[in-house]
Amino acid sequence: MTLGHGFWIIVWYGILLLGLAGLWASVAWGRRLQWENLDELLRAIGTIQVSVGMLLLLYGKWPQVATGLLGLALGVFIAAFVAVRHLPPADDEDDENEEADTHPALRDLPGRTDPPFGPEQTSSKLNREAFHE
Repeated sequence: MTLGHGFWIIVWYGILLLGLAGLWASVAWGRRLQWENLDELLRAIGTIQVSVGMLLLLYGKWPQVATGLLGLALGVFIAAFVAVRHLPPADDEDDENEEADTHPALRDLPGRTDPPFGPEQTSSKLNREAFHE
């Protein structure tokens, strides 16, 4: 038996739990954001696939299936990267309207408070004023 074998099994079960939590959160936010978070969903699926593949390899069961899962996970992570690259760029031209900068699903969150400064006083503008006085 390899030294630390049990340790790595515990680590990969932890990563599996993180992947499942990420999948749950991605689905919950995906419903609210009209599935604009496809990259997060794909990363969660890829994390689950990698952890299951590594656990299969560590247990010595179905090495062909484990290798296939790892290869498939690589494809899912690449798809997540491509999904991010195809998102429309942020529209920074309409800074006068705070509602345009906030996704409709996020505007209605309970406990959401507006910043203590108006849209014309962004943090970058405040930083410029502090350094150029």
